Amino acid sequence: MTERRDYSGPALFSGGFRPFFLAATLFGLCVVPVWLFVWRGDIALAGPFPAIDWHVHEMIFGYGAAVLAGFLFTAVPNWTGRMPARGWPLALLLLLWLAGRMAVWGALGIPGIGVFFVDQAFLLAVVAMIVREIVAGRNWRNLRVVIPVALLWVTNVAFHFQVMSDGSTEAVRRLGIAILVFLIMLIGGRIVPSFTRNWLAKAGIQRMPVPPNRFDALCIAVGVVALLIWSLAPEAVATAIIASVAAALHLARLLRWRGVATWRSPLLWMLHVAYLTIPFGLLAAAVAAMGWVGASVPVHVFGIGAVGGMTVAVMMRATMGHTGRALSAGPVLTTAFAFVLAATITRIAGTMEFWPGVDGILLAGVFWTAAFALLVFRLAPWLLREKEARRSPNGRAPAQ
Repeated sequence: MTERRDYSGPALFSGGFRPFFLAATLFGLCVVPVWLFVWRGDIALAGPFPAIDWHVHEMIFGYGAAVLAGFLFTAVPNWTGRMPARGWPLALLLLLWLAGRMAVWGALGIPGIGVFFVDQAFLLAVVAMIVREIVAGRNWRNLRVVIPVALLWVTNVAFHFQVMSDGSTEAVRRLGIAILVFLIMLIGGRIVPSFTRNWLAKAGIQRMPVPPNRFDALCIAVGVVALLIWSLAPEAVATAIIASVAAALHLARLLRWRGVATWRSPLLWMLHVAYLTIPFGLLAAAVAAMGWVGASVPVHVFGIGAVGGMTVAVMMRATMGHTGRALSAGPVLTTAFAFVLAATITRIAGTMEFWPGVDGILLAGVFWTAAFALLVFRLAPWLLREKEARRSPNGRAPAQ
């Protein structure tokens, strides 16, 4: 790696994951309760977005984009061997992200075209910085990761144009979620078996996850087709068929990663459980295409279960690993992840009216908010403080 430069600024801007994971957890804590008040009619939006569009947009391009930026600004230096972004560039990026949230909410008091330009700046800057680092590091292999991030930005552009033209945003909503799910397929396919392999080796377990091969490429390819067709034609027969095949393939892919053997490590099985919601989401898309469940079911399996679950699990692990904490979830973070799963289940059950008289949307919102309250409680102090010497789960510094 390029020679390390001394950094003497605030700890919050000493690493790419810090400001954006903190922003994502705080935003996740606040945005869903606000949505519940908006949905109930207790709060009126001042911006140009209709209520449901604001909710979906901010979960994808507010929360999702913040986590994605935090992950990429941490991963890219490892890929390229170059120094990570620090200091004022991260502070400016965080301000761009925050300005986008304020603009979409209506807090800046600018018209729709102004909201459009303000909100585009963050993802465009993220793409530009990642491309610069990958090209400078001549790490051509990872340029493919830039493509879905750039497509996410294009989808945000389309989302704004649909809002400004009073058109339907349903297709771009699904497409935004689909891009995040594809990134989980792509990046999760690297980190989940890799972390599992390392843990199994330390535990002395002989049977390892199957190394990535052509089967993984097949799973991703079919998954991309299924997500694209679901985004554009959710009621088509082709959606039901291809999504069913993709669900079976991704379930088989997950089983090859030996997740069952990680039951003693919550921090690991969280990753496996989060990935499990992808085949469930694909199956839900197939079932919804046949008209057996509502169209919102796959949206929330993907949105809460896959995107919410995987981002929470990754933020936990990355924060621990990069701040010198022991890689042990503990009861607080394990409960937080369980609450995200509970939010997924109750939101779907509410849509399908499993519990007459019980407000599934409200209950899911409570579970989600509780999860992020625990995340902020545990992660925020770590993100705001200097890195500590790595300690093992028993509290002792590891042998040198």
